[in-house]
Amino acid sequence: MLRSTRTALLAGVTSLTLVLAGCSGSDDKKASGGSTQTSGVTITVALASDAPPKAALDAFTKKTGITVNWVNIDWDSLQSKISAAATAKTYFADATNVDWSRVGQLGKLGWYYPMDSYVDTKAMAADVPQLASFTVDGHVVGIPYDASFMVTTVNTELFQKAGANPAPQTIDAYTAALKAIKAKGVVQYPLNIPFAAAEGLSTYWYETTGAFGGSVLDKDGKPQFTSPDSPGYKAAQWMVDALKSGLVPPGNINVTDSQGQQNLMAKGQVASTFSDYSGNVGTLYNVKKSSSVVGKVKYIRTPGASGPGANLSNPDGIGIPKQAKYPDAAAKFIEWFTATEQQADFAGVNGPEKTFPTYPIPSHLSAVKQMTAKGNLVGGEDLVPMLQGSKPVFEGGAPSWYPKFSNAVYTNLHGAATGSMSVEQAIKTIGDTADQLASGS
Repeated sequence: MLRSTRTALLAGVTSLTLVLAGCSGSDDKKASGGSTQTSGVTITVALASDAPPKAALDAFTKKTGITVNWVNIDWDSLQSKISAAATAKTYFADATNVDWSRVGQLGKLGWYYPMDSYVDTKAMAADVPQLASFTVDGHVVGIPYDASFMVTTVNTELFQKAGANPAPQTIDAYTAALKAIKAKGVVQYPLNIPFAAAEGLSTYWYETTGAFGGSVLDKDGKPQFTSPDSPGYKAAQWMVDALKSGLVPPGNINVTDSQGQQNLMAKGQVASTFSDYSGNVGTLYNVKKSSSVVGKVKYIRTPGASGPGANLSNPDGIGIPKQAKYPDAAAKFIEWFTATEQQADFAGVNGPEKTFPTYPIPSHLSAVKQMTAKGNLVGGEDLVPMLQGSKPVFEGGAPSWYPKFSNAVYTNLHGAATGSMSVEQAIKTIGDTADQLASGS
């Protein structure tokens, strides 16, 4: 996931297929003044990422007549620019990032064209399992271009030194293994949980809630975690108890997700991250210049209440703002950028000269399988079934008020970790906030 950085088997779909825009899409274009021209134009693409290889963009231009002006903006600034331009109804870019957590908000505000007016999203659904995370009220707000999802990582060497099973199936077995690692002095603090008041704490809790067998919100946005016997409540208690019992480093009270991954997990200071990010083994833990645990960290199926739990999605997508100058040309770019064959190139399947260095795991299962078959994806044999079974964080999609909800989540869970409030108080405050936001008050 570019922000800090998400089901069926392949059904024969290897690329996106453009379709004629529906009536509503045409009306929207007329209202915003967007041109249907798709050749001899220059479009601006704004993502929080370096550009793909120049040769790839040049080949796209030669094939379509569309020149791409790529703009790399940090995630937070990018979201601010998207919001400012949409509110003022001014042009910013022809294609921009659509983050999974903003889908509900963008759908409600109607700031983006429905991609199902341009792309046969029904045909691609089997090969892009995380498409559901970008769907609101039956319309697709953006097309996922990576397959980020939350996973559990373990340092197998540290588990084995303690005589612990490096692939526990349940949370109880996982917790017992961590306690054994600590008790035998393998590492003092075996578990990485990022308790800083930031988004990474929220997503860690969502994944842990799923592991305990529940969900955070129902399809109407109502909280599902306020009862002490609910999975969400148990997840919060487990996380805070892990800190207070010495399984988590005390300093993690101010550690973010990326800091914990880079400075603790990658340095062998902890033995496991319960909610890590897919792709980190190959892009961080197995990179010698940034890691001292090369070859030691593995993905495992996330331990659950009575067996392995599902993995929750947090992918990045790309969509077309309604103030785009050339929405049809932008759609052609998105078709190319997210196609199976292009993702395989970006991921290094067809040679280093075609590789997109900062590109994470492809959103297409077929591209991921190509990577795994050619040995280009570290842990691919573990990640493929996890991707196939990955689920959206929220049953009804991220609500339009998600940013305020997430702020309540990480602020209060951080408070419970510092001891300024109890878990009960934190959960009550988060639940009250969700109720207020869901009711529109």
